[in-house]
Amino acid sequence: RVICGKLWTTRFRHRNSTGLGISTSERMLGICRGRRKFLAASLTLLFVPAFTWIYLFSGSFEDGKAVSLSPIESQPHSPHYTASNQRERESLEIRMREVEEENRALRKQLSLAQSRSPTHRRGNHSKTYSMEEGTGDSESLRAGIVAGNSSECGQQPAVEKCETIHVAIVCAGYNASRDVVTLVKSVLFHRRNPLHFHLIADAIAKQILATLFQTWMVPAVRIDFYDADELKSEVSWIPNKHYSGIYGLMKLVLTKTLPSNLERVIVLDTDITFATDIAELWAVFHKFKGQQVLGLVENQSDWYLGNLWKNHRPWPALGRGYNTGVILLLLDKLRKMKWEQMWRLTAERELMSMLSTSLADQDIFNAVIKQNPFLVYQLPCFWNVQLSDHTRSEQCYRDVSDLKVIHWNSPKKLRVKNKHVEFFRNLYLTFLEYDGNLLRRELFGCPSEADVNSENLQKQLSELDEDDLCYEFRRERFTVHRTHLYFLHYEYEPASDNTDVTLVAQLSMDRLQMLEAICKHWEGPISLALYLSDAEAQQFLRYAQGSEVLMSRRNVGYHIVYKEGQFYPVNLLRNVAMKHISTPYMFLSDIDFLPMYGLYEYLRKSVIQLDLANTKKALIVPAFETLRYRLSFPKSKAELLSMLDMGTLFTFRYHVWTKGHAPTNFAKWRTATTPYQVEWEADFEPYVVVRRDCPEYDRRFVGFGWNKVAHIMELDAQEYEFIVLPNAYMIHMPHAPSFDITKFRSNKQYRICLKTLKEEFQQDMSRRYGFAALKYLTAENNS
Repeated sequence: RVICGKLWTTRFRHRNSTGLGISTSERMLGICRGRRKFLAASLTLLFVPAFTWIYLFSGSFEDGKAVSLSPIESQPHSPHYTASNQRERESLEIRMREVEEENRALRKQLSLAQSRSPTHRRGNHSKTYSMEEGTGDSESLRAGIVAGNSSECGQQPAVEKCETIHVAIVCAGYNASRDVVTLVKSVLFHRRNPLHFHLIADAIAKQILATLFQTWMVPAVRIDFYDADELKSEVSWIPNKHYSGIYGLMKLVLTKTLPSNLERVIVLDTDITFATDIAELWAVFHKFKGQQVLGLVENQSDWYLGNLWKNHRPWPALGRGYNTGVILLLLDKLRKMKWEQMWRLTAERELMSMLSTSLADQDIFNAVIKQNPFLVYQLPCFWNVQLSDHTRSEQCYRDVSDLKVIHWNSPKKLRVKNKHVEFFRNLYLTFLEYDGNLLRRELFGCPSEADVNSENLQKQLSELDEDDLCYEFRRERFTVHRTHLYFLHYEYEPASDNTDVTLVAQLSMDRLQMLEAICKHWEGPISLALYLSDAEAQQFLRYAQGSEVLMSRRNVGYHIVYKEGQFYPVNLLRNVAMKHISTPYMFLSDIDFLPMYGLYEYLRKSVIQLDLANTKKALIVPAFETLRYRLSFPKSKAELLSMLDMGTLFTFRYHVWTKGHAPTNFAKWRTATTPYQVEWEADFEPYVVVRRDCPEYDRRFVGFGWNKVAHIMELDAQEYEFIVLPNAYMIHMPHAPSFDITKFRSNKQYRICLKTLKEEFQQDMSRRYGFAALKYLTAENNS
């Protein structure tokens, strides 16, 4: 026989203590139903004693007769007394005491719940929500996998609305920097709390990510960098076979690297994608007990079981071991435990027999846990669904709502074998191509740190007149475009003679087909600024990775400037490409021009010949054009002159904008054998080679019109000499008209605003360069 009250109470306590047995709908919604629990508990208090006494009353009848429990009748000398009745009575008394004990414990729980309930109601305004799940032991976790993901509502403190969540990521190189962006996007998409990212980065990743976050300008996000190269000596003594290299060991030294006043941090691999608010994971810290200092998910492959192949010998681990793609670190306790000494001693001892690590820091973490299992708090496996081949990841979820963190921990990444890989891939691609500008969301009610750049930007924008018909043009000058430098791998070896020249250009998606041709014509370094959306950036990446020509070139720097606003920021793009060159000189070109074969070496010789290092000179490369999409490119000046005479080639813009290149003096160039100087004239816009310290392009000019003209005017104002190179040339290839030139031709207001901007630029020139700049006003009036 079973006591109803005991059964009900035990079931209620079981649900509270483990979080198991909750229905599928509850798991899918993930909503804390505190009031229902409180009602159920109250009913339990009312009915448990009643059911208990009914049971006892019914149990006191034997064979239809009442069994008396009175003191008199229960005496041994009573005629109704038997040995069996005595045993039954003792058993019932024991059970009654157990029920009463459990009821007292339940009342205590309810009193605590009642005392907290007003706080929870008020907390709707000051807190996000109560966080869920997690078991500290392996048995409960395995039960949870079978039963489904569950929520333990009201058991743990909520994360404060404005509480800062700290995240640490180790990142090195060009590819990892791209991965970090996708990870950060997934975190920002779901987050409702301020974030502080601690990035352990090498020099390359720091340059890329520092620029990216500075131009991203996401509110309530702080970034701190830690030099990964300085940490190499801490782990370089550990032989490592993992593809992550030495950087895959640096999570071991986070207690030493991160600020001493930082108490806790979430550590993530770069190949992680979040499908929930990271605050839920942050709340799990509240569940750590005793000496638990590491929050980890069990490894979902058989690696540490040692049965993957014959003679497979992994590092020691507790059971299946733990995966370190997601780690919760209690830094303050780890430091007190002398974590640094702990892992070093373990690594030294194991390396005597293992010789090297196979899975980098993960092997050492597991070896330490094997000896000290009390250190780990085991996270439910949906906090790290590991998508490598032959894993048990499918046991971590039953529904989309169960997924929280996806880990692409196979070298195959998106090509991994998994039953639901298409769904996971689409989720990943969603964040990969998601417009990062949409993540610049304010966290209302949370004070944010003062950002000088943001404040200056707001001040500049507030000074603009929104009723001005040219407001959008003026606003574009102050728009901060998110910028991802070195989107692909870049390598450059400086020339020993210090004469190297970088070709500088900008482009959008519709000019992508020019890249291969330019790379064939110019063997030197190239710096390109590409104006793309997030989705287009991924299209470009796939295009480049599928091109043998582009992949064979490591000296091309691709800098993505993400789309924002209605104008093509041509001069901003040029400035980005100019700023990130590695050579002392640059050739300022456009993407739809093909330089003559051998121009790179010719310019390097001209730099020395004309002493460009010690003089202010702009070397002009004469520009020509063809109207034919298929052109037999001239291999020499003589061949080009022949094509000019036949009408196959023309001087650039001869038919529509003659004065743009007329000062080059093409008649003289036909017979010239030595460089010659020309004078500046109104609307002159040649393509030039200059030192890298030349002035930037003026950002007020966007789209079509006056963007190069203004730059050449400024070079002249700074007393540059214009020298035409006699044996250099470039040819413009035909293409469809750009959207901006179409707007210029069809929109009268566009032309009016461009004229206004020209006048303002000339006035600025007069203020900066004084009397010498008056000639620009005179020339403009006479043109």
